[in-house]
Amino acid sequence: MDVCVAAVDIGTTGSKGTIFNLKGIALGSAYREYPCTYPKPGWVEQDPDLLVKSAMEALHEAVVESGVNAEQIKSVSVSAQRCCGIFLGDDEKLLRPMISWQDNRPSEEVAEIAEKIDSDEYYRKTGFPNSTTWLLSKMMWVRKNEPVIWKQTRRVVQMHDYFLRALGADDYFVDLNDAGFFGFFDSEKSVWDQSLLDLFDIDPSILPIPMASGIKAGVVRADVATICGLNIGTIIAVGAGDQCAGALGAGVVKKGTVSVSMGTAGAMGAFLDKPFRDPTGSGMVTSHSIKGNWLLEAHQAAAGGVYRWFRDEVAALEKYTSEKDGLDFFKLMDKKIADVPVGSKGLLLLPYYAGAATPRYDSSARGVLVGLTFAHDRACMARAYLEGITLDMKDILSSFSQSGVEIKDIHILGGPTKSELWNQIQADVYGLPVSTLEVEDATLLGAAILAAVGAGLFDSIEEGAEQMVQIKKTYRPIEKNTAVYSELYDIFCRTFDGLKANGVFKKLSALQSTY
Repeated sequence: MDVCVAAVDIGTTGSKGTIFNLKGIALGSAYREYPCTYPKPGWVEQDPDLLVKSAMEALHEAVVESGVNAEQIKSVSVSAQRCCGIFLGDDEKLLRPMISWQDNRPSEEVAEIAEKIDSDEYYRKTGFPNSTTWLLSKMMWVRKNEPVIWKQTRRVVQMHDYFLRALGADDYFVDLNDAGFFGFFDSEKSVWDQSLLDLFDIDPSILPIPMASGIKAGVVRADVATICGLNIGTIIAVGAGDQCAGALGAGVVKKGTVSVSMGTAGAMGAFLDKPFRDPTGSGMVTSHSIKGNWLLEAHQAAAGGVYRWFRDEVAALEKYTSEKDGLDFFKLMDKKIADVPVGSKGLLLLPYYAGAATPRYDSSARGVLVGLTFAHDRACMARAYLEGITLDMKDILSSFSQSGVEIKDIHILGGPTKSELWNQIQADVYGLPVSTLEVEDATLLGAAILAAVGAGLFDSIEEGAEQMVQIKKTYRPIEKNTAVYSELYDIFCRTFDGLKANGVFKKLSALQSTY
């Protein structure tokens, strides 16, 4: 009887559950979708209980689909979206909707942080540049704007911690990678930075307990077992934030390896064997799931979510046609895009639908489509969207290279890797070979590796990665295409710089805040 593990990935727009064997083969999967809410421009919230319910349902269906007996599943772990603020009161009662990582409301609090501590000193301490994304500014916003909620708050946790607790974890445990995204964690010592807690008046008792990934956190409770499909007593292992789990599931366990992930948002991670600090101050230095190692991380505020917006709001005809004929919308668009020349006939997208993240960090930046003429059609626009999202990722890759990080192998992951066309665009834009993985959902595979380690099925995380991660296909850059994209990237940078320097982003952002 084969031994198996369960993995859950709680993303921004949906949750997926998968059952894996120890060779990294997915035996059964299921998915549940859910919404975000947007109370005001720049605000993004979700219902964490709906996310937990959806994840439990997906896990239960995955167990059924796998055909394995629940007793074969020895452990479960989770990969979850990071930087999401969940505020809990007495008896662990949810006090308000979860504030999403995409939420840009605390811009005033970011300015306040900058007034209290020099930006370079803050980066030296945390490995993070000051930003609206991290939880510190969100907690400060709640304290100032929702004082009653703040007074009632007994714990502030993230989605990973909340889900493990719902399964039956002994307390609210935060993995070391997720802990960094609070914005006051010392990733070198793996503890909360007391000087920052004092500076910003944060009581450490309201925080989750930091714990290394792959450590047992508890067992599945009786009242949860029937909902999630696992046996009572199944081991719960500390997981990791989505991009950290994705880096593990992509085999980023040695120097020179970089993962590029595109989901609703995008991310990049490079393996570090020491707590490096980016000389430019733009990359995030976080804990790797292998304790004693680190990741240089960067994030893209919106990636696949931008293309999904194009599908829903611009390509309504193609969406209707694909639904009516039972076709996959993205495959249908790939066929149309393939007929559009590289560079989309000079059409360029800046995909800042949720602001600019690494390396530019401008929450006021907005999406821009430049170069439209009567010669362009929806297929040109669709290609421009793929290229613009990828050029934004190249911006991150360039910042890594400029910081002296070694880049030899690029492993790409996320939903877009289902598109051969987009995979080739990535190779051409980066000017480097890129490889896809046998398991496309690397975040789930990373969580599965951590589940297996937590149950003692592997002696180390490295052993788990060696046994479960496999390369599927490598795409090599086409020189003439790379030349076009180099020129387009220059225009991309000039467009951003010009709009920022002339105050266009700030003026638009200010105008939008009045609606």
